[in-house]
Amino acid sequence: MDEKNIRSGADYDAIQEQRTDELTRLLDSRDMKQLQRRMEELNEFDVAEFLSEIKDNRMPMVYRLLSKETAAEVFANFDAPEQEQIINSITDSELAGLLEELYVDDAVDMMEELPANVVKRVMRTATPQTRALINQYLRYPENSAGSIMTSEFVDLKKYMNVRESLARIRRIGEDKETIYVCFVISADRHLEGIVTVKDLLLADDEDVVEDLMDRNVIFASTTEDQESVMETFSDYDLMALPVVDKEGRLVGIVTVDDVMDVMEQEATEDIEKMAGIMPSDKPYSRTSPQEIWKNRIPWLLFLMLSATFTSMILTNFENMLAVQAALVAFIPMLMGTGGNSGAQASTAVIRSLSLGDIEPRDALQVMWKEWRVALLCGVTLAAVNFVKMLLVDGMLLGNDGVTVAVAAVVSLSIVFIVMFAKVVGSMLPILAERIGVDPAVMANPLISTVTDAVSLLIYIYIAKLILHI
Repeated sequence: MDEKNIRSGADYDAIQEQRTDELTRLLDSRDMKQLQRRMEELNEFDVAEFLSEIKDNRMPMVYRLLSKETAAEVFANFDAPEQEQIINSITDSELAGLLEELYVDDAVDMMEELPANVVKRVMRTATPQTRALINQYLRYPENSAGSIMTSEFVDLKKYMNVRESLARIRRIGEDKETIYVCFVISADRHLEGIVTVKDLLLADDEDVVEDLMDRNVIFASTTEDQESVMETFSDYDLMALPVVDKEGRLVGIVTVDDVMDVMEQEATEDIEKMAGIMPSDKPYSRTSPQEIWKNRIPWLLFLMLSATFTSMILTNFENMLAVQAALVAFIPMLMGTGGNSGAQASTAVIRSLSLGDIEPRDALQVMWKEWRVALLCGVTLAAVNFVKMLLVDGMLLGNDGVTVAVAAVVSLSIVFIVMFAKVVGSMLPILAERIGVDPAVMANPLISTVTDAVSLLIYIYIAKLILHI
């Protein structure tokens, strides 16, 4: 049925829903043999999704139906709560077997997410070799290449011929995370080159690896930031990236699936910072209200207190604004326009910095470009606003306070406010990058606070200049 749907172009989500319904029916009817067979046929991610939807205590029981190899792959696709539930439902010997089947990077990810008491049990159950390997990975800096790499890779020697190389891949490849890229190392494990399975398959049996390998190897160090690793994958279209230690010895590889996780993590972190939220390691669905409060309240307090400058400005010029009460009605519009203009510029610059499109040394070029953009945007907004104020506010709504002079004050203020906001919005992220702060911090909330205060000053001084108040 699934194959027929695929051939007819059916929506994949609908197919997934049909599969889930089928598995649920088999579970409810207690047809465990057929359920086991169907789960073994599916992708491990789909099986993990199905098991995660079983909300009662049957989930561990159904998980036990899987073969040892499939169970490990499914376990790696679970979120932390499901992993904890499985660990608490199996014996120490079963847990030890599961750890041996897991790739090291998946095991390390699990250890970083689980509660301390569960981690202690896992480490106590692991073999000395596995325990030492996990501890080694946990000692690498957080969010570094060393912390996301895996040690399961195929290594070859340069003196091996193609027949010997393929025989080695067949012998050890089953337990490796990838076999498509093989790494050529010396006797002391120094990285000497890379060779792909494609290269080996298309070569003669007696050809030597040394003649086939690419010596121009792109690699990362164990302490390199994971965001830099992500950029390397993007720049060079890699499937796997070797990771070397300080002595240049190959200690692991980062694969493209690890980079996909990093991309999601980094994007989520940037979005949270740009929204004025302290980044969290947990997804929203698994974060308690108290933790969300802790992540959000620092920025809310800072922004609330920083808005004091705006109220101080209004208080100092209260008498002047009372003379021209019509000016007060347009303050929210001007402050909103300034905040929006700054947010546009900062978002574009932050994204360009993260993609490596621009660097701090390009600050003057960025400022000049944003100044020209601001001038065009400001003049356009001012012209539309001038006409709107005279026709809508003045004539249609009958607001006698909206004169040509008042409309000119508001419109001219828009030009200068937009110019200020866009230049500041583009420069603050670059300044943050230069001093080593995440540019995402200099995003909408902070820039809006700065532009609000300056917008008021610009507005008031232009009003004083034109209206003589």
